[in-house]
Amino acid sequence: MNRIDRRFAELKAAGRTGLIPFITAGDPSPEHVVALMHALVEAGADVIELGVPFSDPMADGPVIQHASERALAKGVGLARILGWVGEFRRRDANTPVVLMGYLNPIEIHGYAEFADEAVAAGVDGVLLVDCPLEESATIKPLADAGLHRIFLAAPTTHDARLAALIREASGFLYYVSFAGVTGANRLDLAPVRARVAAIKTLAPALPVAVGFGVRDAASAAAIAGFADAVVIGSALVEQLANSAGASAVTDAARAFLAPIRKALDAGSAKNAA
Repeated sequence: MNRIDRRFAELKAAGRTGLIPFITAGDPSPEHVVALMHALVEAGADVIELGVPFSDPMADGPVIQHASERALAKGVGLARILGWVGEFRRRDANTPVVLMGYLNPIEIHGYAEFADEAVAAGVDGVLLVDCPLEESATIKPLADAGLHRIFLAAPTTHDARLAALIREASGFLYYVSFAGVTGANRLDLAPVRARVAAIKTLAPALPVAVGFGVRDAASAAAIAGFADAVVIGSALVEQLANSAGASAVTDAARAFLAPIRKALDAGSAKNAA
């Protein structure tokens, strides 16, 4: 069983909401990526979303754009990222890792080569923002190798397309809470709740993670009542940006994530009651 499937099954059995932090690989420091990943798990992460730096991150706002620029300036690419995942796996064989990014770096690397190397390193899934459903055949080697393909759905996704995404999705569906880029602060929960409920009606067994606009413990806890997981990225990346040294990076990650984990668990407990 893929680690993503196993983790969501564990969360469901425990009545808990998953916490999925996003970090840009190599930012703020390439030397501390693996330590940072372990710190996220220690602070309560259930899945790690590891961003692959790209020069034109069209779905991302300024915070993650700048993080990508800083990482690229330090020579961070797919080969180094897969090496970090492999190093992370020496201590952690259970926490799922999803690579989030864009198609170009994988195309340059080679689809089959990337798929084999990613699975060998311990990657569990990929979220490719600019590879639409219609181009799924292009990345078939990734699915053939056992990597889950995580799809995005948004408020503007019409019903027929949503049904098609659900048929092809594996691992979980990432629901974008509003039409825009990462990092915006305009989360309106009522339409998000309704849309997630509609998705769950169509596909009760497919976990739904909600991201974009989740910035703190309060917004995460509010989502815990209806989503299977919460994704938090820009706010975390922003907190880490000015950290220097291993202890500063890991301390900042724990300090930011631990209250969110606590709030999610409190929200899940309240909903269970």
